[in-house]
Amino acid sequence: MPAPARPPAFAARATAVGGSPVREILALTERPGVISFAGGLPAPELFDTAGLRAAYDAAFAAAGARALQYSTTEGAPELRETVAARASARGLATTADDVVITTGSQQALTLITATLVEPGDVVLVENPTYLAALQCFGLAGARVVAVPCDEDGLIPEALEELVRRERPKMLYTVPTFQNPTGRTLPAARRAAVAEIAGRLGLWLVEDDPYGELRYEGAEVPWLAAHPGAADRTALLGSFSKIMAPGLRLGWLRAPAALRRAAVVAKQAADLHTSTVDQLAAARYLAANDLDVHVDRIRTAYRDRRDALLAGLGDALPAGSAWNRPEGGMFVWARLPAGHDATALLKEAIAQDVAFVPGTPFFTGEPDPRTLRLSFTTHTPEEITEGLRRLSVGLSSA
Repeated sequence: MPAPARPPAFAARATAVGGSPVREILALTERPGVISFAGGLPAPELFDTAGLRAAYDAAFAAAGARALQYSTTEGAPELRETVAARASARGLATTADDVVITTGSQQALTLITATLVEPGDVVLVENPTYLAALQCFGLAGARVVAVPCDEDGLIPEALEELVRRERPKMLYTVPTFQNPTGRTLPAARRAAVAEIAGRLGLWLVEDDPYGELRYEGAEVPWLAAHPGAADRTALLGSFSKIMAPGLRLGWLRAPAALRRAAVVAKQAADLHTSTVDQLAAARYLAANDLDVHVDRIRTAYRDRRDALLAGLGDALPAGSAWNRPEGGMFVWARLPAGHDATALLKEAIAQDVAFVPGTPFFTGEPDPRTLRLSFTTHTPEEITEGLRRLSVGLSSA
């Protein structure tokens, strides 16, 4: 009997895009006793478990059959209305019809990419940028080009030069408390980015999972709120950082034509986001003051950020530098010349502490000295101990 023939090969994109090194590091740090600065994980003790349980009970009690049934692709009207109201309260006039509920904001990015990007199209990104966005663009077959950045974020003059030269489809940016650097794009630069997009013809994808986690400083308007960007910005938001990531609830606000195309892409992907999770979230938001809960999160995370910043000078080698983010979940650090964060990670893990090397976040030539430290998962006391272990690990290398 002849041997069976091999099945056809995988699509090229399935083998061209690697897995997330961050997820691989998280797997290494799951053993008990490890203090991890690696993952951007919300603190589980701050989840309102009782309130969310009550919200699920209320959703089933009020509309059990609806909660378990198929739903519209755009999402539950009551949740879309709440998202719209919160966006409007933050200075961006929004109606429920402007909003699509997605399975996490990562799906919103996937839908927009599927809608806009053909293989070979140019996508501009900050450098460094969110790793899962790079994976998304890689799977779409995009040619990813980095916009030069400084300590404040992308440089508008460099952006304009790249738009003229590369004719990109879109710019992807996390302008507020960016992942991985924690930096925030100043208001003047946001206005310049919006003006460039309007004048030269460019889609803007503004990812804002961290914007409500501000610990100091003044709010900065969304890119989407600028006149030049109103008809060309897809704004992505999430409940993961302010309620719970396990809900997998995000949202997309986009101009009508782009939104309709994204809805079709979502129909092909999953028909709609979980009905019961949407209705429970809507019940929770109706019965609870989310702003009060977010204030509690901010207070805890501010203390954790400050504990990390206070101890970095003793933990990292002399000559290291780091920033002071006004919010979000991350501090970005750079070791002195001659150091390699990836090589040092092994020594850190041997001391039961972890971080994420900065290399995977870069497009093009990376800076091997960089690392990302998340401060949200552990208490200030645990952070202090983690930094002590980090000092031991790095000094022994």
